[in-house]
Amino acid sequence: MTDIPPLTETTTLRRLVEYAGASGDFYGMHYDLDFARSLGHSELAVHGLLKAAYLGRLVTEWLDGRGRLAALEVSYRGMDFRDRAHTCRGRVTATDGNRAELELWGEDDTGRRTTLGRAEVIYDVIFDVIDDEESR
Repeated sequence: MTDIPPLTETTTLRRLVEYAGASGDFYGMHYDLDFARSLGHSELAVHGLLKAAYLGRLVTEWLDGRGRLAALEVSYRGMDFRDRAHTCRGRVTATDGNRAELELWGEDDTGRRTTLGRAEVIYDVIFDVIDDEESR
């Protein structure tokens, strides 16, 4: 299996507010610290779909114009919080012609997997992704 180079994001308050505005998700735990604390959180929570977007970005940056993201599935297994590193990782698990299946996940700053996913990519040309990545 070929590992995809990791992508680390530290989500700031500004990013949380920008994402809330773009998505329409203004639930208080994403921008109101007092409200988040009333729910038992020590800090503002990162939107689940923003973490999904980070995983999508991991894949598209890795593809680097060689193909496209055809499918992305994500499930949330834990919370991530403002101003803490969230690292997205992935690996190629199978290839078939110009298609590849990927296992994806996001980790909080302790290494706990808080976001799990899978993706399918379609390459513009047929090649063996494992051989290509090892030759870089």
